[in-house]
Amino acid sequence: MTAAAARAALLCCLLGAGAAAHALQQCELDGAPVNPANSASTAGKTGLMRCKDAETGVLLREQDIQDGTFKGKVRQFLDGRLARDYTLNARGNIDGPAREYGPGGQLLRDAVFDDGTEVGLVRSFHPNGRLRRAAFRGSGGIGGIGGIGGPAVDSAEAEFTPDGELAGLRCGSTPLLAPAVDDARLCGFTGGPSKVELFDDKGLRLSRMTLLEGKRISLESLYDNGRPATQEETVGEQRTERRFSSEGVKRSEAVSTLRPRGQVRRSEQEFSETGTLLRDRRWNAAGQPVSDKAFYLNGQPRSTATFGGSGAMLGADVTEFHDNGQRSAQGRFLTPARAPRVAVGIHRRFNESGRLIDEASYDARGRIQRERTWDDAGTLLRDEEVFPDGSRKAAARAP
Repeated sequence: MTAAAARAALLCCLLGAGAAAHALQQCELDGAPVNPANSASTAGKTGLMRCKDAETGVLLREQDIQDGTFKGKVRQFLDGRLARDYTLNARGNIDGPAREYGPGGQLLRDAVFDDGTEVGLVRSFHPNGRLRRAAFRGSGGIGGIGGIGGPAVDSAEAEFTPDGELAGLRCGSTPLLAPAVDDARLCGFTGGPSKVELFDDKGLRLSRMTLLEGKRISLESLYDNGRPATQEETVGEQRTERRFSSEGVKRSEAVSTLRPRGQVRRSEQEFSETGTLLRDRRWNAAGQPVSDKAFYLNGQPRSTATFGGSGAMLGADVTEFHDNGQRSAQGRFLTPARAPRVAVGIHRRFNESGRLIDEASYDARGRIQRERTWDDAGTLLRDEEVFPDGSRKAAARAP
């Protein structure tokens, strides 16, 4: 038996349906017994091999043999009913149409293979006969990618519930699913933008989408109560993403600019359970931070940070506030990417009345050099120099 024939024999065993795949088989070719696992019994022979369950006599498999090679039609049976039929080529790979059937003879799957790889339009069906899934694969095969280093292959697919409702949709760059699915309409290739809804098997609406020329321009996922859970909208090069509570309150919103190699975040906002703004962050077109503002639930600012510089000198001027609106702290930090922030310059803290109560001076490497503290009346309590080893001494007073 050739290596391809051996693979074919193994493939037949692996693809056997249900318990039939494990049954003890008796096979014959033109009335003479053969053993598909023994190449000597089929060497040089041509014809139709039929295999039955050794105990029940129920037909399990019919397969063509050509000159001792498992090549041609294969028909597999379950409980005496046709379960699969396909064709093997000389390499032992499925080639051409391949179908699967249910216990009642209904078609469950219809595909075409090219030397072992699914290509073109593939359809699967629910037991009630309705379309379950339609997918198109280019000649690069499943997954939409060609061979290693090869070009991307266009693909598309649509899924449906047993009741015929749309459950999932992925569009190609052109309509690909006809005649099984009218993706020219669903994907917005004709008649302008298309609005579709997706459902689960229980008929619950899961999401809404708007598509134009195969590209998704909006997506809204839904809670069980029908209110939006998330929203995504694309207009030109701008993408906006929102998240909501089940009560309908917006909890976050992010805006990004789309680029050929990804997207650049431009703004991001977070909101409380009642919808008040908690945080507002901004970035420039290069993706570098510009500002970061946080707020108390009463609406007063909690902190503000304004960024400037670049690289190792990227820094932020930070101001923190008490919940009555008075400053509580102020200072500058270096904030290089992927590194801890470093305090530099003079940092001050204030009481709830806005009076200075603490001041610390840092060098360019973030090492503290001097500390001063005052009481709430403004009386100086402490003024110390701080040395690199952590030791301190009272600072010299100006005359």
